[in-house]
Amino acid sequence: MKMICAATMLFAAATPAIAAPSAAEEQETATASGANDEIVVTARRSGAPMWTIRTGAGVVILVGEIAEVPKATPWRPERLEGATERAQRVILGTKAKVSPGDILRLIFRGGKLTKLPKGSTAADYLAPRQLERLRALETRFDQDYTRQNFLMTAFDLLSKRLAFNRDTADDASDVVRKAARHANIPTRPVGEVRGEDMLDNLFAAAPETHIPCLDAAMSATDAGSGVVAARGRAWTEFDVPTVMANPLEDALGRCWPWTNDGFGSELRQQWVGAIGDATRQPGVTLAVVPLRILAEPQGVLDQLESRGLAIVGPVWRSDTAR
Repeated sequence: MKMICAATMLFAAATPAIAAPSAAEEQETATASGANDEIVVTARRSGAPMWTIRTGAGVVILVGEIAEVPKATPWRPERLEGATERAQRVILGTKAKVSPGDILRLIFRGGKLTKLPKGSTAADYLAPRQLERLRALETRFDQDYTRQNFLMTAFDLLSKRLAFNRDTADDASDVVRKAARHANIPTRPVGEVRGEDMLDNLFAAAPETHIPCLDAAMSATDAGSGVVAARGRAWTEFDVPTVMANPLEDALGRCWPWTNDGFGSELRQQWVGAIGDATRQPGVTLAVVPLRILAEPQGVLDQLESRGLAIVGPVWRSDTAR
């Protein structure tokens, strides 16, 4: 530490005073800043909630994404396309590297993912009230979830019974990925994960770890299809606390991998690190981030704010003490 301080002092003493910028340099900076502002305005007009972090080098735009946006949701993806085409770089979600071997493992060991451990049933894991709710849904939808893995049951309820992923448009990440490819904008994933690691993590998860996911999925299903449209509407109204409190969004956030202690926290830290790096880059960086990990308590936005970064955008916490 002493050597670093001494080197810093020596550098300051030996470096001549920096000359004031010329009129041409000031004009160039102002022009770049104005262009960045135009990109931010264009992106915000898309209707997706987003936050900006301005630095001396440029600006980072964080687009809060929800999965499976209903077609009826009134947002303007073409404006997000326009902003993407003028950005200097794009950051998207985690890339899964899946090999043929991973697919074979899934085929031959898939039963471990779809069924509860041999000889056990839902009644061995669920509290009486949870089991009662599950039985009611079995009767309502003419299904038998007795031996099914709780994660698979949750996804069945959300995708087939609640139909949250039916009649949907491109997600924000799809829009940005296509626009960046068309405009030759450099794009990178926030991180990479091996398919083998994902499968190992999922195979190792005990049935109990998926009960919160099942519980939330049952609540979303009981709430009815109206929660799907309400979630999309709150998203385009930038009402982030309402999106976060929506039963469907809550259910998606309580399911693997987001709730896994190791896997979920690693995914979150990848985003914090990538955004921190982006704040040191010149020009505009546009990142599409799952809204849940942005706005959750002690999520990405909270962590970035705790680092002293000035974040401009919609309120993301239900409390207003910011």
